[in-house]
Amino acid sequence: MTSENTRDNVSANDIKLEVDMASMKDVARLSDVSISTVSRVISGTIPVDRVTRRRVERAIESTGYKPNLIARGLRVKSTNLVGMLVPEIRTTSFATLIEYVEECAEALGYNLILGGTGGDPEREERFFENLIRRHIDGIIISLVSDRSRLIQIIDRTEVPVVIVDRPLDNHDLPTVVLDNYEAGVMAAGHLLSLGHERYACITGDRDISIARERTDGFRDSLKAAGKYFAEQNIVEGHFDYDSGRNGVDILLDRGADFTALWAQNDLMAIGALNRLRERGISVPGDVSVMGLDNVEDSWMARPALTTVAQPYRKIADSAVRLLLNLSKNIEVEDRRVYHQPELVIRDSTGPVKG
Repeated sequence: MTSENTRDNVSANDIKLEVDMASMKDVARLSDVSISTVSRVISGTIPVDRVTRRRVERAIESTGYKPNLIARGLRVKSTNLVGMLVPEIRTTSFATLIEYVEECAEALGYNLILGGTGGDPEREERFFENLIRRHIDGIIISLVSDRSRLIQIIDRTEVPVVIVDRPLDNHDLPTVVLDNYEAGVMAAGHLLSLGHERYACITGDRDISIARERTDGFRDSLKAAGKYFAEQNIVEGHFDYDSGRNGVDILLDRGADFTALWAQNDLMAIGALNRLRERGISVPGDVSVMGLDNVEDSWMARPALTTVAQPYRKIADSAVRLLLNLSKNIEVEDRRVYHQPELVIRDSTGPVKG
């Protein structure tokens, strides 16, 4: 039997990492152990005596060595842990999705580890790497943007990942989302049914695919009905309350003429509704306002907000089940799952005047 304190070769039975081998050699040399022993200390899957482990850990600290755990993920066995990363934890829409993901995971015997990236790409990468280091069984992610650098990192890991909320164009990652184009069609269809002729829209960030898809569905539906939708009546927001308020100011100050306004989430719609009232414009008397999500805040708004509902529970259930099937190497027929929106009519929309 080879001693732990000799520099033997890495055997085929050792846990293999895709790492910078020169750095691992430095750690092995400094701690006077084999490369395979360093590998065992890092992976934690094969017992190493306390004195040797501490010597290796001190060498790692001294050299600043950082193994590339992302490449392999060290997925040795199931930990019954599921990770989830979202741009914002506190917004009602993400909080609702998180609640249902946790509920579904728990029902299937898994615990959820949650990370809020704050819309910061670097923080997103750090959280992802930290989850990989926890030997997570899989990760559900709503990416910061379509240009997130994490996409390339995900491509190199063997840990299953499922994208939610924000689908990626031209990428084959497993995805569970709302049919956002259909949501735009549905919003336009409701406002058209009320006889409106002049429309405005407050979108989300254009570098996020859902904003583009929702806008396309809304615009295409109006065009098919022969309605003119002026570009000056479109304002880009950031899916937050202030974007709704500011969007109304921008529209009114530039002289936009509209009797129907769709904001692409409920938070912006409520901000818009409140700002219209402050500027002496009646809702729905002068302008009909509707949102998207159907979060709790929507029915508490005054007037209660008409909206396009996301089926959060269905999305969460599909995402968790898809992720766990992938983690168990179960063949998956549909890697992209689209859930249909539902129209919820309340008091903030009404027939056009006269």
